[in-house]
Amino acid sequence: MGCCNRRCGLLAGAVFGAALAILGGILIPLGDQIIQSTVEKEAVIVPGTTAYENWISSAAFVYRQMWLFDVQNALDVVELGATPLVKERGPYTYKVRYLAKSNITAHNDAVSFLLPNGAIFEPDMSVGSEDDLVTTLNLAVAGAYSLVPKNMHLFLDGIIKSTNSSLFQRRSVREILWGYQDPILKDILGVFYPYNGTFDGYYTVNTGQDDISRVAMIERWQGDSKLSFWNDTYCDTLNGTDASSFPPFVDKNKPIYFFSSDICRSVSSTFRETQDLWGIEVYRYVLPPSTFASPSINPDNKCFCTEKLVSRNCSMAGVLDVGPCRGGAPVYISLPHFLHGSDYLRQDVLGLNPSEENHFTYLDIEPITGFTLSFAKRLQVNMMYGPSKVISVLKHVKEYTVFPIVWLNEVRYIFQNRFIREQCNKKVRYIV
Repeated sequence: MGCCNRRCGLLAGAVFGAALAILGGILIPLGDQIIQSTVEKEAVIVPGTTAYENWISSAAFVYRQMWLFDVQNALDVVELGATPLVKERGPYTYKVRYLAKSNITAHNDAVSFLLPNGAIFEPDMSVGSEDDLVTTLNLAVAGAYSLVPKNMHLFLDGIIKSTNSSLFQRRSVREILWGYQDPILKDILGVFYPYNGTFDGYYTVNTGQDDISRVAMIERWQGDSKLSFWNDTYCDTLNGTDASSFPPFVDKNKPIYFFSSDICRSVSSTFRETQDLWGIEVYRYVLPPSTFASPSINPDNKCFCTEKLVSRNCSMAGVLDVGPCRGGAPVYISLPHFLHGSDYLRQDVLGLNPSEENHFTYLDIEPITGFTLSFAKRLQVNMMYGPSKVISVLKHVKEYTVFPIVWLNEVRYIFQNRFIREQCNKKVRYIV
């Protein structure tokens, strides 16, 4: 399915090596004018600058923690029409984004590159083994329900029965996340399949050499200057950076913008507060509730609503139907536990407890350089299924249900290395 492959990463790309950049002399104690001049010189993405060397490969890894939703009453849901009850299982943690950018090509005031995908399981940072079993939604049944024409549902029902499949399935964490041979489709399915050995991009970003206010701004993705998923000029706009860095001298009174390939759209983020990050002042930016709000609350989201039935005439809040960029598959992205979502999303699936503190997405940005020093990207992957008079395992389903499969917390702290952190603290404190 490849929902959040990179193709799936809300903060696509490696974070600039901000600590190393500072150590390399971007921030020097010679006054604001010289600081500005030095930052503008060293922050451009061209060979020979500090930013370029650390842009190719960051000094810190990204860790993706994942919690899967384990269905507690699968049989009752299928046979009696009970409301699904889920229990969160996790975290299962993987190291990702540890590979350097590849296929780097410079052209005029821009540079193109690919982001390699890779995931390594971290048992010491996980609650259990990748072999742990979880009862989850049957991806093939949910996908086929939407993708197979209704006049073929009787045939689909026969295949489901002949393979002894049901609405839910019990599989290992490894299978659910990274892929398994599905008996219905006779193909490999997984939430993030394919991932290892794949790439996100091509990205083409501005080097900032001609205009530092454009540095790292995405000019093309996969060769195009705009998206083609939403059939609307506004929603198809490539706006901002990849969130790993922003143009220097950040103005906290203005929103920042970034493109996320895993949700197939650009989003804005707003300043919340100033934070002290290991002795360095950073601006914390967060995704506002309006990001996934219904069009009645945020009219800008109207073009992201591409169907009327499941969305209840586009009134559903808190989820984004990414089917248009996933081959029509019924995949929905939300914040964890449907934070900021319509109440009925949590009434249709019991056991969810959204928390602003634990489930919001943020970026901590050093305002002089524009580098993202830490972030937490928190998203949930869901699939939809609905009622059917023909498909036996869906005959007792009463409503279209957006069902949670896994939520992830993707984090990076640029100062994981203690020596870098201490040296960086000295430099920054000296200039301020």
